[in-house]
Amino acid sequence: MMRHLKMVQVDVFSSEPLQGNPLAVFLDGRELSDQEMQALAREMNLSETTFVLPRDSATESTAGVRVRIFTVQEELPFAGHPTLGTAFVLRGSTGAQDIVLELNVGTVPVRFEDRDGEPSFGEMTQVDPKFGSTHDREAVNHVCGLPPDAIDSALPIQTVSTGLPQIIVPLRSLTVMRTLRLDQKRVAEYVDKTDGRFLYFVSRETVDRAARLHARMLFYNGEDPATGSAGGCAAAWMVAHGVAQPEERVLIEQGIEMNRPSRMFVRAGKKDNRVINVRVGGHAAEIMRGEVFLG
Repeated sequence: MMRHLKMVQVDVFSSEPLQGNPLAVFLDGRELSDQEMQALAREMNLSETTFVLPRDSATESTAGVRVRIFTVQEELPFAGHPTLGTAFVLRGSTGAQDIVLELNVGTVPVRFEDRDGEPSFGEMTQVDPKFGSTHDREAVNHVCGLPPDAIDSALPIQTVSTGLPQIIVPLRSLTVMRTLRLDQKRVAEYVDKTDGRFLYFVSRETVDRAARLHARMLFYNGEDPATGSAGGCAAAWMVAHGVAQPEERVLIEQGIEMNRPSRMFVRAGKKDNRVINVRVGGHAAEIMRGEVFLG
């Protein structure tokens, strides 16, 4: 029999459609195999696609809504814009202030804020950060094909994970940021030998003066308009190294170079010299609803 799979597409980390990071959300993936989920993610051809696996209300009230996240190449334990975007879609049918998702990395709560005359704002709490290795500047320069002075020498290149380990690479200027040209094979060979998964480039020089960081994520032979998992890692990294104060909500701008401007609002706390309570928030705009037909 032909299966009719309902899906919603939203643009995440933007209140405006056709900006931010697009996400496809399949509302009921219980009848799909792992291989079918992966194939559908390739068909959507977005940076990520999520599959909601509904359970009884008692289970969801205690354990959260089960969600799986796929890129065009693999399943991920966690990713930021799919988490936030899926929560926005689920909230559309319930109006709940709090949505809890059960991901492969564990449970991730999302809380919504509503203010008169403003679009809804959602903020996810990521798992507490784990700080990994610091990286040699010359090695990263060589791998990325950067000029000798491209990296900000005042800040460390460091692996941080809030569910997906990111290597935070601080660049000294927007000029350097805009001219990034990576050999992905060389980058992959380097990253595979480290405790990180992807390189996340940031700069304290920004386009919007209200932003604290300008960011780019180049991966899978393309670019990501907004990377919520890396935004959480960057929030922890900023608090750890004095770029942001504990509990200060700051803006990370991303996607500008690819004409998909995205705005991620991030913050983290600190207790006993440990960075905790990492939160990443933003808006989302629904852009499409439809059905996919599978035999």
